[in-house]
Amino acid sequence: MKRMWLMLALLACLPAGAMAKEAPEMAADPALEKRVMAISEDLRCLVCQNESLAASHAELALDLRQQVREKLKAGASDKEVVDFMVQRYGDFVLYKPPVKPYTLVLWYGPFVLLGIGAATLFMFLRRRMQIGKQAQVAMSDEEKQRVETMLKNGIGEDKA
Repeated sequence: MKRMWLMLALLACLPAGAMAKEAPEMAADPALEKRVMAISEDLRCLVCQNESLAASHAELALDLRQQVREKLKAGASDKEVVDFMVQRYGDFVLYKPPVKPYTLVLWYGPFVLLGIGAATLFMFLRRRMQIGKQAQVAMSDEEKQRVETMLKNGIGEDKA
């Protein structure tokens, strides 16, 4: 009986072991691996798009980190590696794209939209206050007296 349970436990573990992946390759030199991770922090994962290359577990991110590692092993500087990635994938691969004519909207668009929203809100509130002031029409003495009698006697009892 114990033997049967042991066999079932082993069979249950087989699919998990079959789907296991290899550990990601790391450089033997810790200084080189530190440089790889520093560069990868500044690059965007092209699959995830909201994660850095260092934080992503996508297969493309693993491949790109491997390319960075190989370029650094070949003697390329950090700037050369980043330039290679930008040349290959465009400014989108950078987490902080440079300010260029075609990225002005990216950098300053939120501030412009915030300004437009604030101006619209200001104009709306100003117009609303003007309408409120126009609604306050001055009453003649006769109308004021009539209102006072209506309030004292009850509405609808005034027959004037």
